[in-house]
Amino acid sequence: MNDNPFPRRGMRQLSVCVFCGSSHGADPDYAATAKKLGELIALNGYALVFGGGNVGLMGEVARAARDGGVPVRGILPEFLKHVEPPLATKEEVIITPDLQSRKNLMLSVADAFVVLPGGLGTLDEYFEVITSAQLKVLKKPIIVLDAKGYFAPLKTLLEHVAKHGFARPEILTLHHFVPTAEDAVATLNRLLVRQPTA
Repeated sequence: MNDNPFPRRGMRQLSVCVFCGSSHGADPDYAATAKKLGELIALNGYALVFGGGNVGLMGEVARAARDGGVPVRGILPEFLKHVEPPLATKEEVIITPDLQSRKNLMLSVADAFVVLPGGLGTLDEYFEVITSAQLKVLKKPIIVLDAKGYFAPLKTLLEHVAKHGFARPEILTLHHFVPTAEDAVATLNRLLVRQPTA
């Protein structure tokens, strides 16, 4: 059930940026989790920001959010247009000159971030936001959706980094590890404050 419905009159619609793989991965549960996340983002009235491609987990999230009736904004570097073609839909697609511009724009337009399983690009995006949070230049919720324990090695690595003195233990509080799409959206609803329009 939707316990935090949106849009509400006089409130600004918030955007959730999802980082995830441009492939489906080896386990079909990853795609099912991505689709469920997109459905719940829409059900709870959040707009979606994502990598722009109609492939892999990206496509699953975006199609589910689009079909749920909320705005979908894809942000895609120029050189990936033919590798990760955008959805054939009315979604807003912003083409950036490079990957860094894409990440900068994602960080500026999103109100929160959810990280799904993915490859090096997904990890790069995750480390961009977590490093920005560590440096206190980003104060937005970061949620790691640890589907089927995919990110357990990442959690172990971060603990290792802190244990060996290369980061303060506080880095472990800058994000929220959750096991399911339902938990991810429940965490968003708890952490995000709906903001009045001007």
